[in-house]
Amino acid sequence: MSDRTENQPASSCCAAGRSEGPASLKPDISGKDSQKPKAPSSWKEQEMIHLPGGSFLMGTNDNEGFPADGEGPVREITLAPFYIDPCTVSNAEFARFVEATGYITESEKFGWSYVFHLLVSEATARTVTRSVERSPWWWVVGGADWAHPEGPDSSVEDRMDHPVVQVTYNDALAYSKWAGKRLPTEAEWEYAARGGLKQKRYPWGDELKPGGEHRCNIWQGKFPLVNHASDGYVGTAPVNAYQPNAYGLYNVSGNVWEFCSDWFSPDHHLKAGRVNPKGPSKGQSKVMRGGSYLCHRSYCNRYRVAARSSNTPDSSAGNMGFRCARDA
Repeated sequence: MSDRTENQPASSCCAAGRSEGPASLKPDISGKDSQKPKAPSSWKEQEMIHLPGGSFLMGTNDNEGFPADGEGPVREITLAPFYIDPCTVSNAEFARFVEATGYITESEKFGWSYVFHLLVSEATARTVTRSVERSPWWWVVGGADWAHPEGPDSSVEDRMDHPVVQVTYNDALAYSKWAGKRLPTEAEWEYAARGGLKQKRYPWGDELKPGGEHRCNIWQGKFPLVNHASDGYVGTAPVNAYQPNAYGLYNVSGNVWEFCSDWFSPDHHLKAGRVNPKGPSKGQSKVMRGGSYLCHRSYCNRYRVAARSSNTPDSSAGNMGFRCARDA
C-alpha cells in the first residue's frame, strides 16, 4: 500500500469499484416493480445544523490507524462556519428528489450494483454469476439500485427512514444541487463528526461500547460469514439510530460510508494549506468517511472518526450513502 501514487484509492472493505464489474448488465428483471417508491406524506426535510467553524485537530497518530491511507499526521485545521445535515440522506428524501426530477441513478443506467452476499435473497442468488476477486463477499447483482438495494425482489418501502444506498458520488452531487446544498469537504466532515471532542477515537470517546452499550452499526461476529447483529441490525439502520454526537450528528461511525467532495490522496494534506482545505484538484476516486455496517476490527476498523477510504465517482454499493452541507 505504501507505493500508491497521490490520487490512487485506499484499499478497504468499503466496496469494489465500478471498474471491477461489467461495463453494463441487462438482467431479467421482469419481476421487478417498476414503480418507484414515493416519499411518505409525513416526510419532513432535515433541519441543518449550524457549526461555527474554527480550529480543530484533524487526523490521528493512533496505532490502530492505517498510515498508508493518510490518516496522519495530526494537524491543526481551521474552517469557516458551515451547515451540515444531522443525518445521512434517507430513502424518503431521495424518493422526493426522484419524484420531483425524474432522476435516474447510475446503478440503474449500468443495470447492476454491488450487494453484500448475505443480504441477497435465495431467488436473486441463483441469478448471480460474478463476484469481486479480491473481496468475494461483494456480488454483482443485476437490477440492484437505490429502490431495490439487494436486487429486483427487494424494496425500501419498509425502510424509508434508512439511508439511501446504491448511489454514486455523482448521484449524491445531483441530489445536493437539487436540494440547494453541497457535499461536505473531508475536513468539514471530520470536524462535524468529532462533535467538539479532541483527538478521540470515536464520536463519543475512546471506548467502542461505553458500559456495554452499542453506539454504532458495525459488524458483530466473524466477517464475512457470521453477523450476530448484537447492535440491532444486519444491514442498514435508520438514519437517526443510536445517540447523536455532541453536535447533533447521527451515525458518523458505521451504518454507511459517506461521500465527501474531496478527491482522495494519501499525502496531499502533507503539503496542502491548513485553512478550509479541499483536497487535490483532480484524482481518480472520491473520499468516503465514517465506515459502514460491514466494518469489523478484525478486518477494517475504519469506523474510527479519523479513518478514510475512497471509491470512484461512478461506483455504488449497498453500504455507501451521503449527507449534505452548505455554506453559512
